[in-house]
This record gives sequence, C-alpha cells and structure tokens, in this order.
Amino acid sequence: MFKLIILILLIGVIGSLFSGLFFLSRDHGTGDRTVKALTLRISLSIAVFVLLMLGYKFGLIPG
Repeated sequence: MFKLIILILLIGVIGSLFSGLFFLSRDHGTGDRTVKALTLRISLSIAVFVLLMLGYKFGLIPG
C-alpha cells in the first residue's frame, strides 16, 4: 500500500511538470497557470520526501 501511494504521488509530480511545460508554451509566460502547476509539483515532491522519511523511520522501507 505504501509503495502504491508513493507511485501515485510520483505520477502526479510528472504530470504536473508536463502540465507546467504545456501552460508555459501555450500562455507564453503571461498566465498564472504555469506557477500553479509548478507549485503543485513542489508540494507533491515534498509530500513524497516526507512520506519516504516517515516510511524509513517506521520500518516500512528497509534500510
């Protein structure tokens, strides 16, 4: 279950990264959709990092 959550978050990170690229090329840097997409990517990346650290601490990830 833990691996599935991490995998879903990583897919979300990649999807957000590509949507930010799409919005950047489409809006030519004038809209705020790119910033929102990249903010979501950073938030998901932090969530993945925190979950990995917690998983290691609680023994869900062998070290």
